[in-house]
Amino acid sequence: MLFKRLMLAAAIATAAVATQAHADALDSIMKSKVIKIAVPQDFAPFGSAGLDLKPQGYDIDMANLIGKELGVKTEIIPVTSANRIPYLQTNKADLVISSLGKNEEREKVIDFSIAYAPFFSGVFGTKEIAVASAADLKGKTIGATRGAIEEQALTAMAPDATVKRFEDNNATIAAFVSGQVDLIATGNTVAAAIAEKVPARAPALKFVIKDSPCYVGLNKNEPALLAKVNEIITKAKASGEIGKLSEKWLKAPLPPGF
Repeated sequence: MLFKRLMLAAAIATAAVATQAHADALDSIMKSKVIKIAVPQDFAPFGSAGLDLKPQGYDIDMANLIGKELGVKTEIIPVTSANRIPYLQTNKADLVISSLGKNEEREKVIDFSIAYAPFFSGVFGTKEIAVASAADLKGKTIGATRGAIEEQALTAMAPDATVKRFEDNNATIAAFVSGQVDLIATGNTVAAAIAEKVPARAPALKFVIKDSPCYVGLNKNEPALLAKVNEIITKAKASGEIGKLSEKWLKAPLPPGF
């Protein structure tokens, strides 16, 4: 009996230590002087490789801003839509800043900051395609990136639609540009970039899937880190720093009330 009580006490103590260690992510970051931030590598203008092959975009600038405000080095970790949350859950990253939208399923496994970037997703296609709602998708093929919020939302709202899923955003865009799919489910900024680069396949908005601002993702039970990230975002909004990022990368001012 005494042995069982000792074992139980040891288990409780171990769990308490593990919980405490997990809850001290901010303390660990400050001690190591490094914050590991997962960012997109294939989703311009939020994150992509520049001419010098270094990551650039809204999310990269936001990641560097957070590191600067914390007074630590920012270690950029390129990810895709499919692996960004697993990178966070396996502690390969302290934060995910990867045009991440919020939904109930994701909220079960990670926490979110306040919004740091405006974004909406929709179904886009060339002007001659007559689509105005999810009900009009019958007989059309829609390209979407596996794991992205557009793919998840479209699957729910149009279960009978023919959705071709690709592993990264570049593959999804290439499928639309080449005519492999009729329509593309993506963000407004991606559609604008396609129109600029490939005018012959300029995507026009057919309907909005979701107004989905971007949030910083972090592991559950990290109240100190969450509070600090929210503090930095709030300060950057008030100072106009986030407004500058919107003008620089999204080519538009922040929407009213953002």
